Amino acid sequence: MRHPLIGLGFFALIAFLPVFGDNYILRLGTMFAMYAVLSQSWNIIGGYAGYPSFATAAFFGLGAYTGAILQGLGLAMPLAWAAAGLMAAAFAAAMGAAILHLKGHYFAIASLVLAEVLLEITTSWTSLTGGGMGLNLPIIRMSVAAQARLFFWSMLVLAVLTFLMSWYVSAGRIGFALRCIRQNEDASSMVGINTTLYKIIAFVLSALFVGSAGALYASWVFYIEPPDVYSVMTTVRPIVMTMLGGPGTLLGPVIGSGIFLVIEEVVWRNFLSIHAAVLGILIVGLIFYLPNGVVGTAMRKLRKRKAHKVETRP
Repeated sequence: MRHPLIGLGFFALIAFLPVFGDNYILRLGTMFAMYAVLSQSWNIIGGYAGYPSFATAAFFGLGAYTGAILQGLGLAMPLAWAAAGLMAAAFAAAMGAAILHLKGHYFAIASLVLAEVLLEITTSWTSLTGGGMGLNLPIIRMSVAAQARLFFWSMLVLAVLTFLMSWYVSAGRIGFALRCIRQNEDASSMVGINTTLYKIIAFVLSALFVGSAGALYASWVFYIEPPDVYSVMTTVRPIVMTMLGGPGTLLGPVIGSGIFLVIEEVVWRNFLSIHAAVLGILIVGLIFYLPNGVVGTAMRKLRKRKAHKVETRP
C-alpha cells in the first residue's frame, strides 16, 4: 500500500506547480507528466513482462496524427485525445497478435519496424496527413498562460491515470502473470498461464495512454510532422527513464522520469553544443552504477537489511 501512496503524493506535489511557477515551470511540469506516461506505459511490457518493446514511437505518432485529424474534422479536443488512445490500443492489439510470438531480439526488431512503417505511411498519405509538410491543428482561443495551465493539468491527469493503471496491473493477476512470463515463459505456459493473452494485454496497455499523450502533445504544440512524432528518441527515452528508476517496479518509471528531466535540462543549459554526448555519458554512467535503478537498488538494500536483522536476532 505504501508505494502507491508515495506515487500519488509525488503527483500531488507536482500539482502545486501552478501556484508557485511561471509558464517555464509549467512547461517542465507538462514534460515530466508526458515522460511519466511514456515510461510507465513501457514498464508494463518491458519491465513486468521483460519484452524489449521499441514501439512507443509508433503508438505516440499514431495517437498524435489521430488526434490532429479528428480535431481538424471538428471533434472536441478531449474526445480526440480519448479516440487517439483507443486507436493506438487497437493498433497494438492487432500488431501484438502478429509479433508477440517472437522473443528477445526478434521481437525488439519487429517492434522497432512498426514506427518506421507508420512513418512511411504518414509521409506518403499527403491528402490526409499533410505528408512531409506536416499538419497544423486548430488554434485554441485563450491566453498563453491559460493554455499552459490547460495542458499541464491535462497531461498530469493522464499521468495519474497511467499510474493507477500500472498499480492495478502490478497488484493484480495481470502483474503476476507478466512477472511469471519474465522469469520463465515456457514454465508459465506449462502451469496454465495463457502467456499469449497476457502479453497482448500488456502490449495494448503500453499503447493506450501513449496514444492519448501523443494527441495531447499535438494539441499542445499546434503543429506536427512525421520525423517529430515518430522520432527514435520517443522510443529510447521511456526505456532509459525506466532503467534509471527501476524496471518492473511501480515507482521506478515515475522517479526515473524526474531524474531524466532534471539531467536533460541541466545538460541543455550548460552543454548546448554537445548536449547529446554529455547526456548519453551521464545516463550510461548512472545505469552502470545502478543496474537495478534507484528504486530497485533501494528495495534490494532494504531486503538485505531485513534479512540481516532476522539472522542476528537472538
